[in-house]
Amino acid sequence: QVRLVESGGGLVQAGDSLRLSCVVSGRTISSSAMGWFRQAPGKEREFVAAISRIVGNTYYSDSVKGRFTCSRDSDKNTVYLQMNSLKPEDTAVYYCAAAPTTQPMRAPVPVIDYWGQGTQVTVSS
Repeated sequence: QVRLVESGGGLVQAGDSLRLSCVVSGRTISSSAMGWFRQAPGKEREFVAAISRIVGNTYYSDSVKGRFTCSRDSDKNTVYLQMNSLKPEDTAVYYCAAAPTTQPMRAPVPVIDYWGQGTQVTVSS
């Protein structure tokens, strides 16, 4: 059984940093594209970042580009989202996701194999 477990969320002030972790069990992260989505209250879940399966290319939404960094540690089977210069509009539940490639993650209607349970990030002004 494949499980994705996120951690690292919390309450921070604008300008602060957080690092989210997603520990994957049941499959190696190198066999999937991994990514992060977020959902703010009253809004649809949106793509944030992804890292490709083999080469490790990274992709970001325009709203986080230059501030967030997606990375992975194959030895720990863990994916990370380093979030810097946080803004109040980054407040959301952040979800880890796995898909065959990054393309379906970035599609208008994402196609995801597995989701994590989510971790809350709250940025106060």
